[in-house]
Amino acid sequence: MKLFLLFFLFQTAAIAQTTPNFTQGSMQATTTTTQTITETVAHEIYGGTYSSWSGSNVTPSADLSSFTIDTAGEPFQYEVTERSAGVIETIDITRDIDFSSTTTSLSVFSQ
Repeated sequence: MKLFLLFFLFQTAAIAQTTPNFTQGSMQATTTTTQTITETVAHEIYGGTYSSWSGSNVTPSADLSSFTIDTAGEPFQYEVTERSAGVIETIDITRDIDFSSTTTSLSVFSQ
């Protein structure tokens, strides 16, 4: 048993050297990649407070909430446009962008 242990401790690794048995060759590889990007653009437009009036045969009050007719019995028109400050328009755009690429490589080797 002691002899076996000594043999096991002093055992050396065997090194094998190989020589390829080809003289020439080639290798071709093709890689195809596909990618999809989904893009979302959210755009908000802000504006300030806006008030205006237009009309005929009328005079508006200072806060535009009421009006008086200038010539009674005549036709009249009164129009008020008001907008509070904040978001006045929202634009949302969603689109997909598709990419595809193919790479082919060729390796030629000889000995």
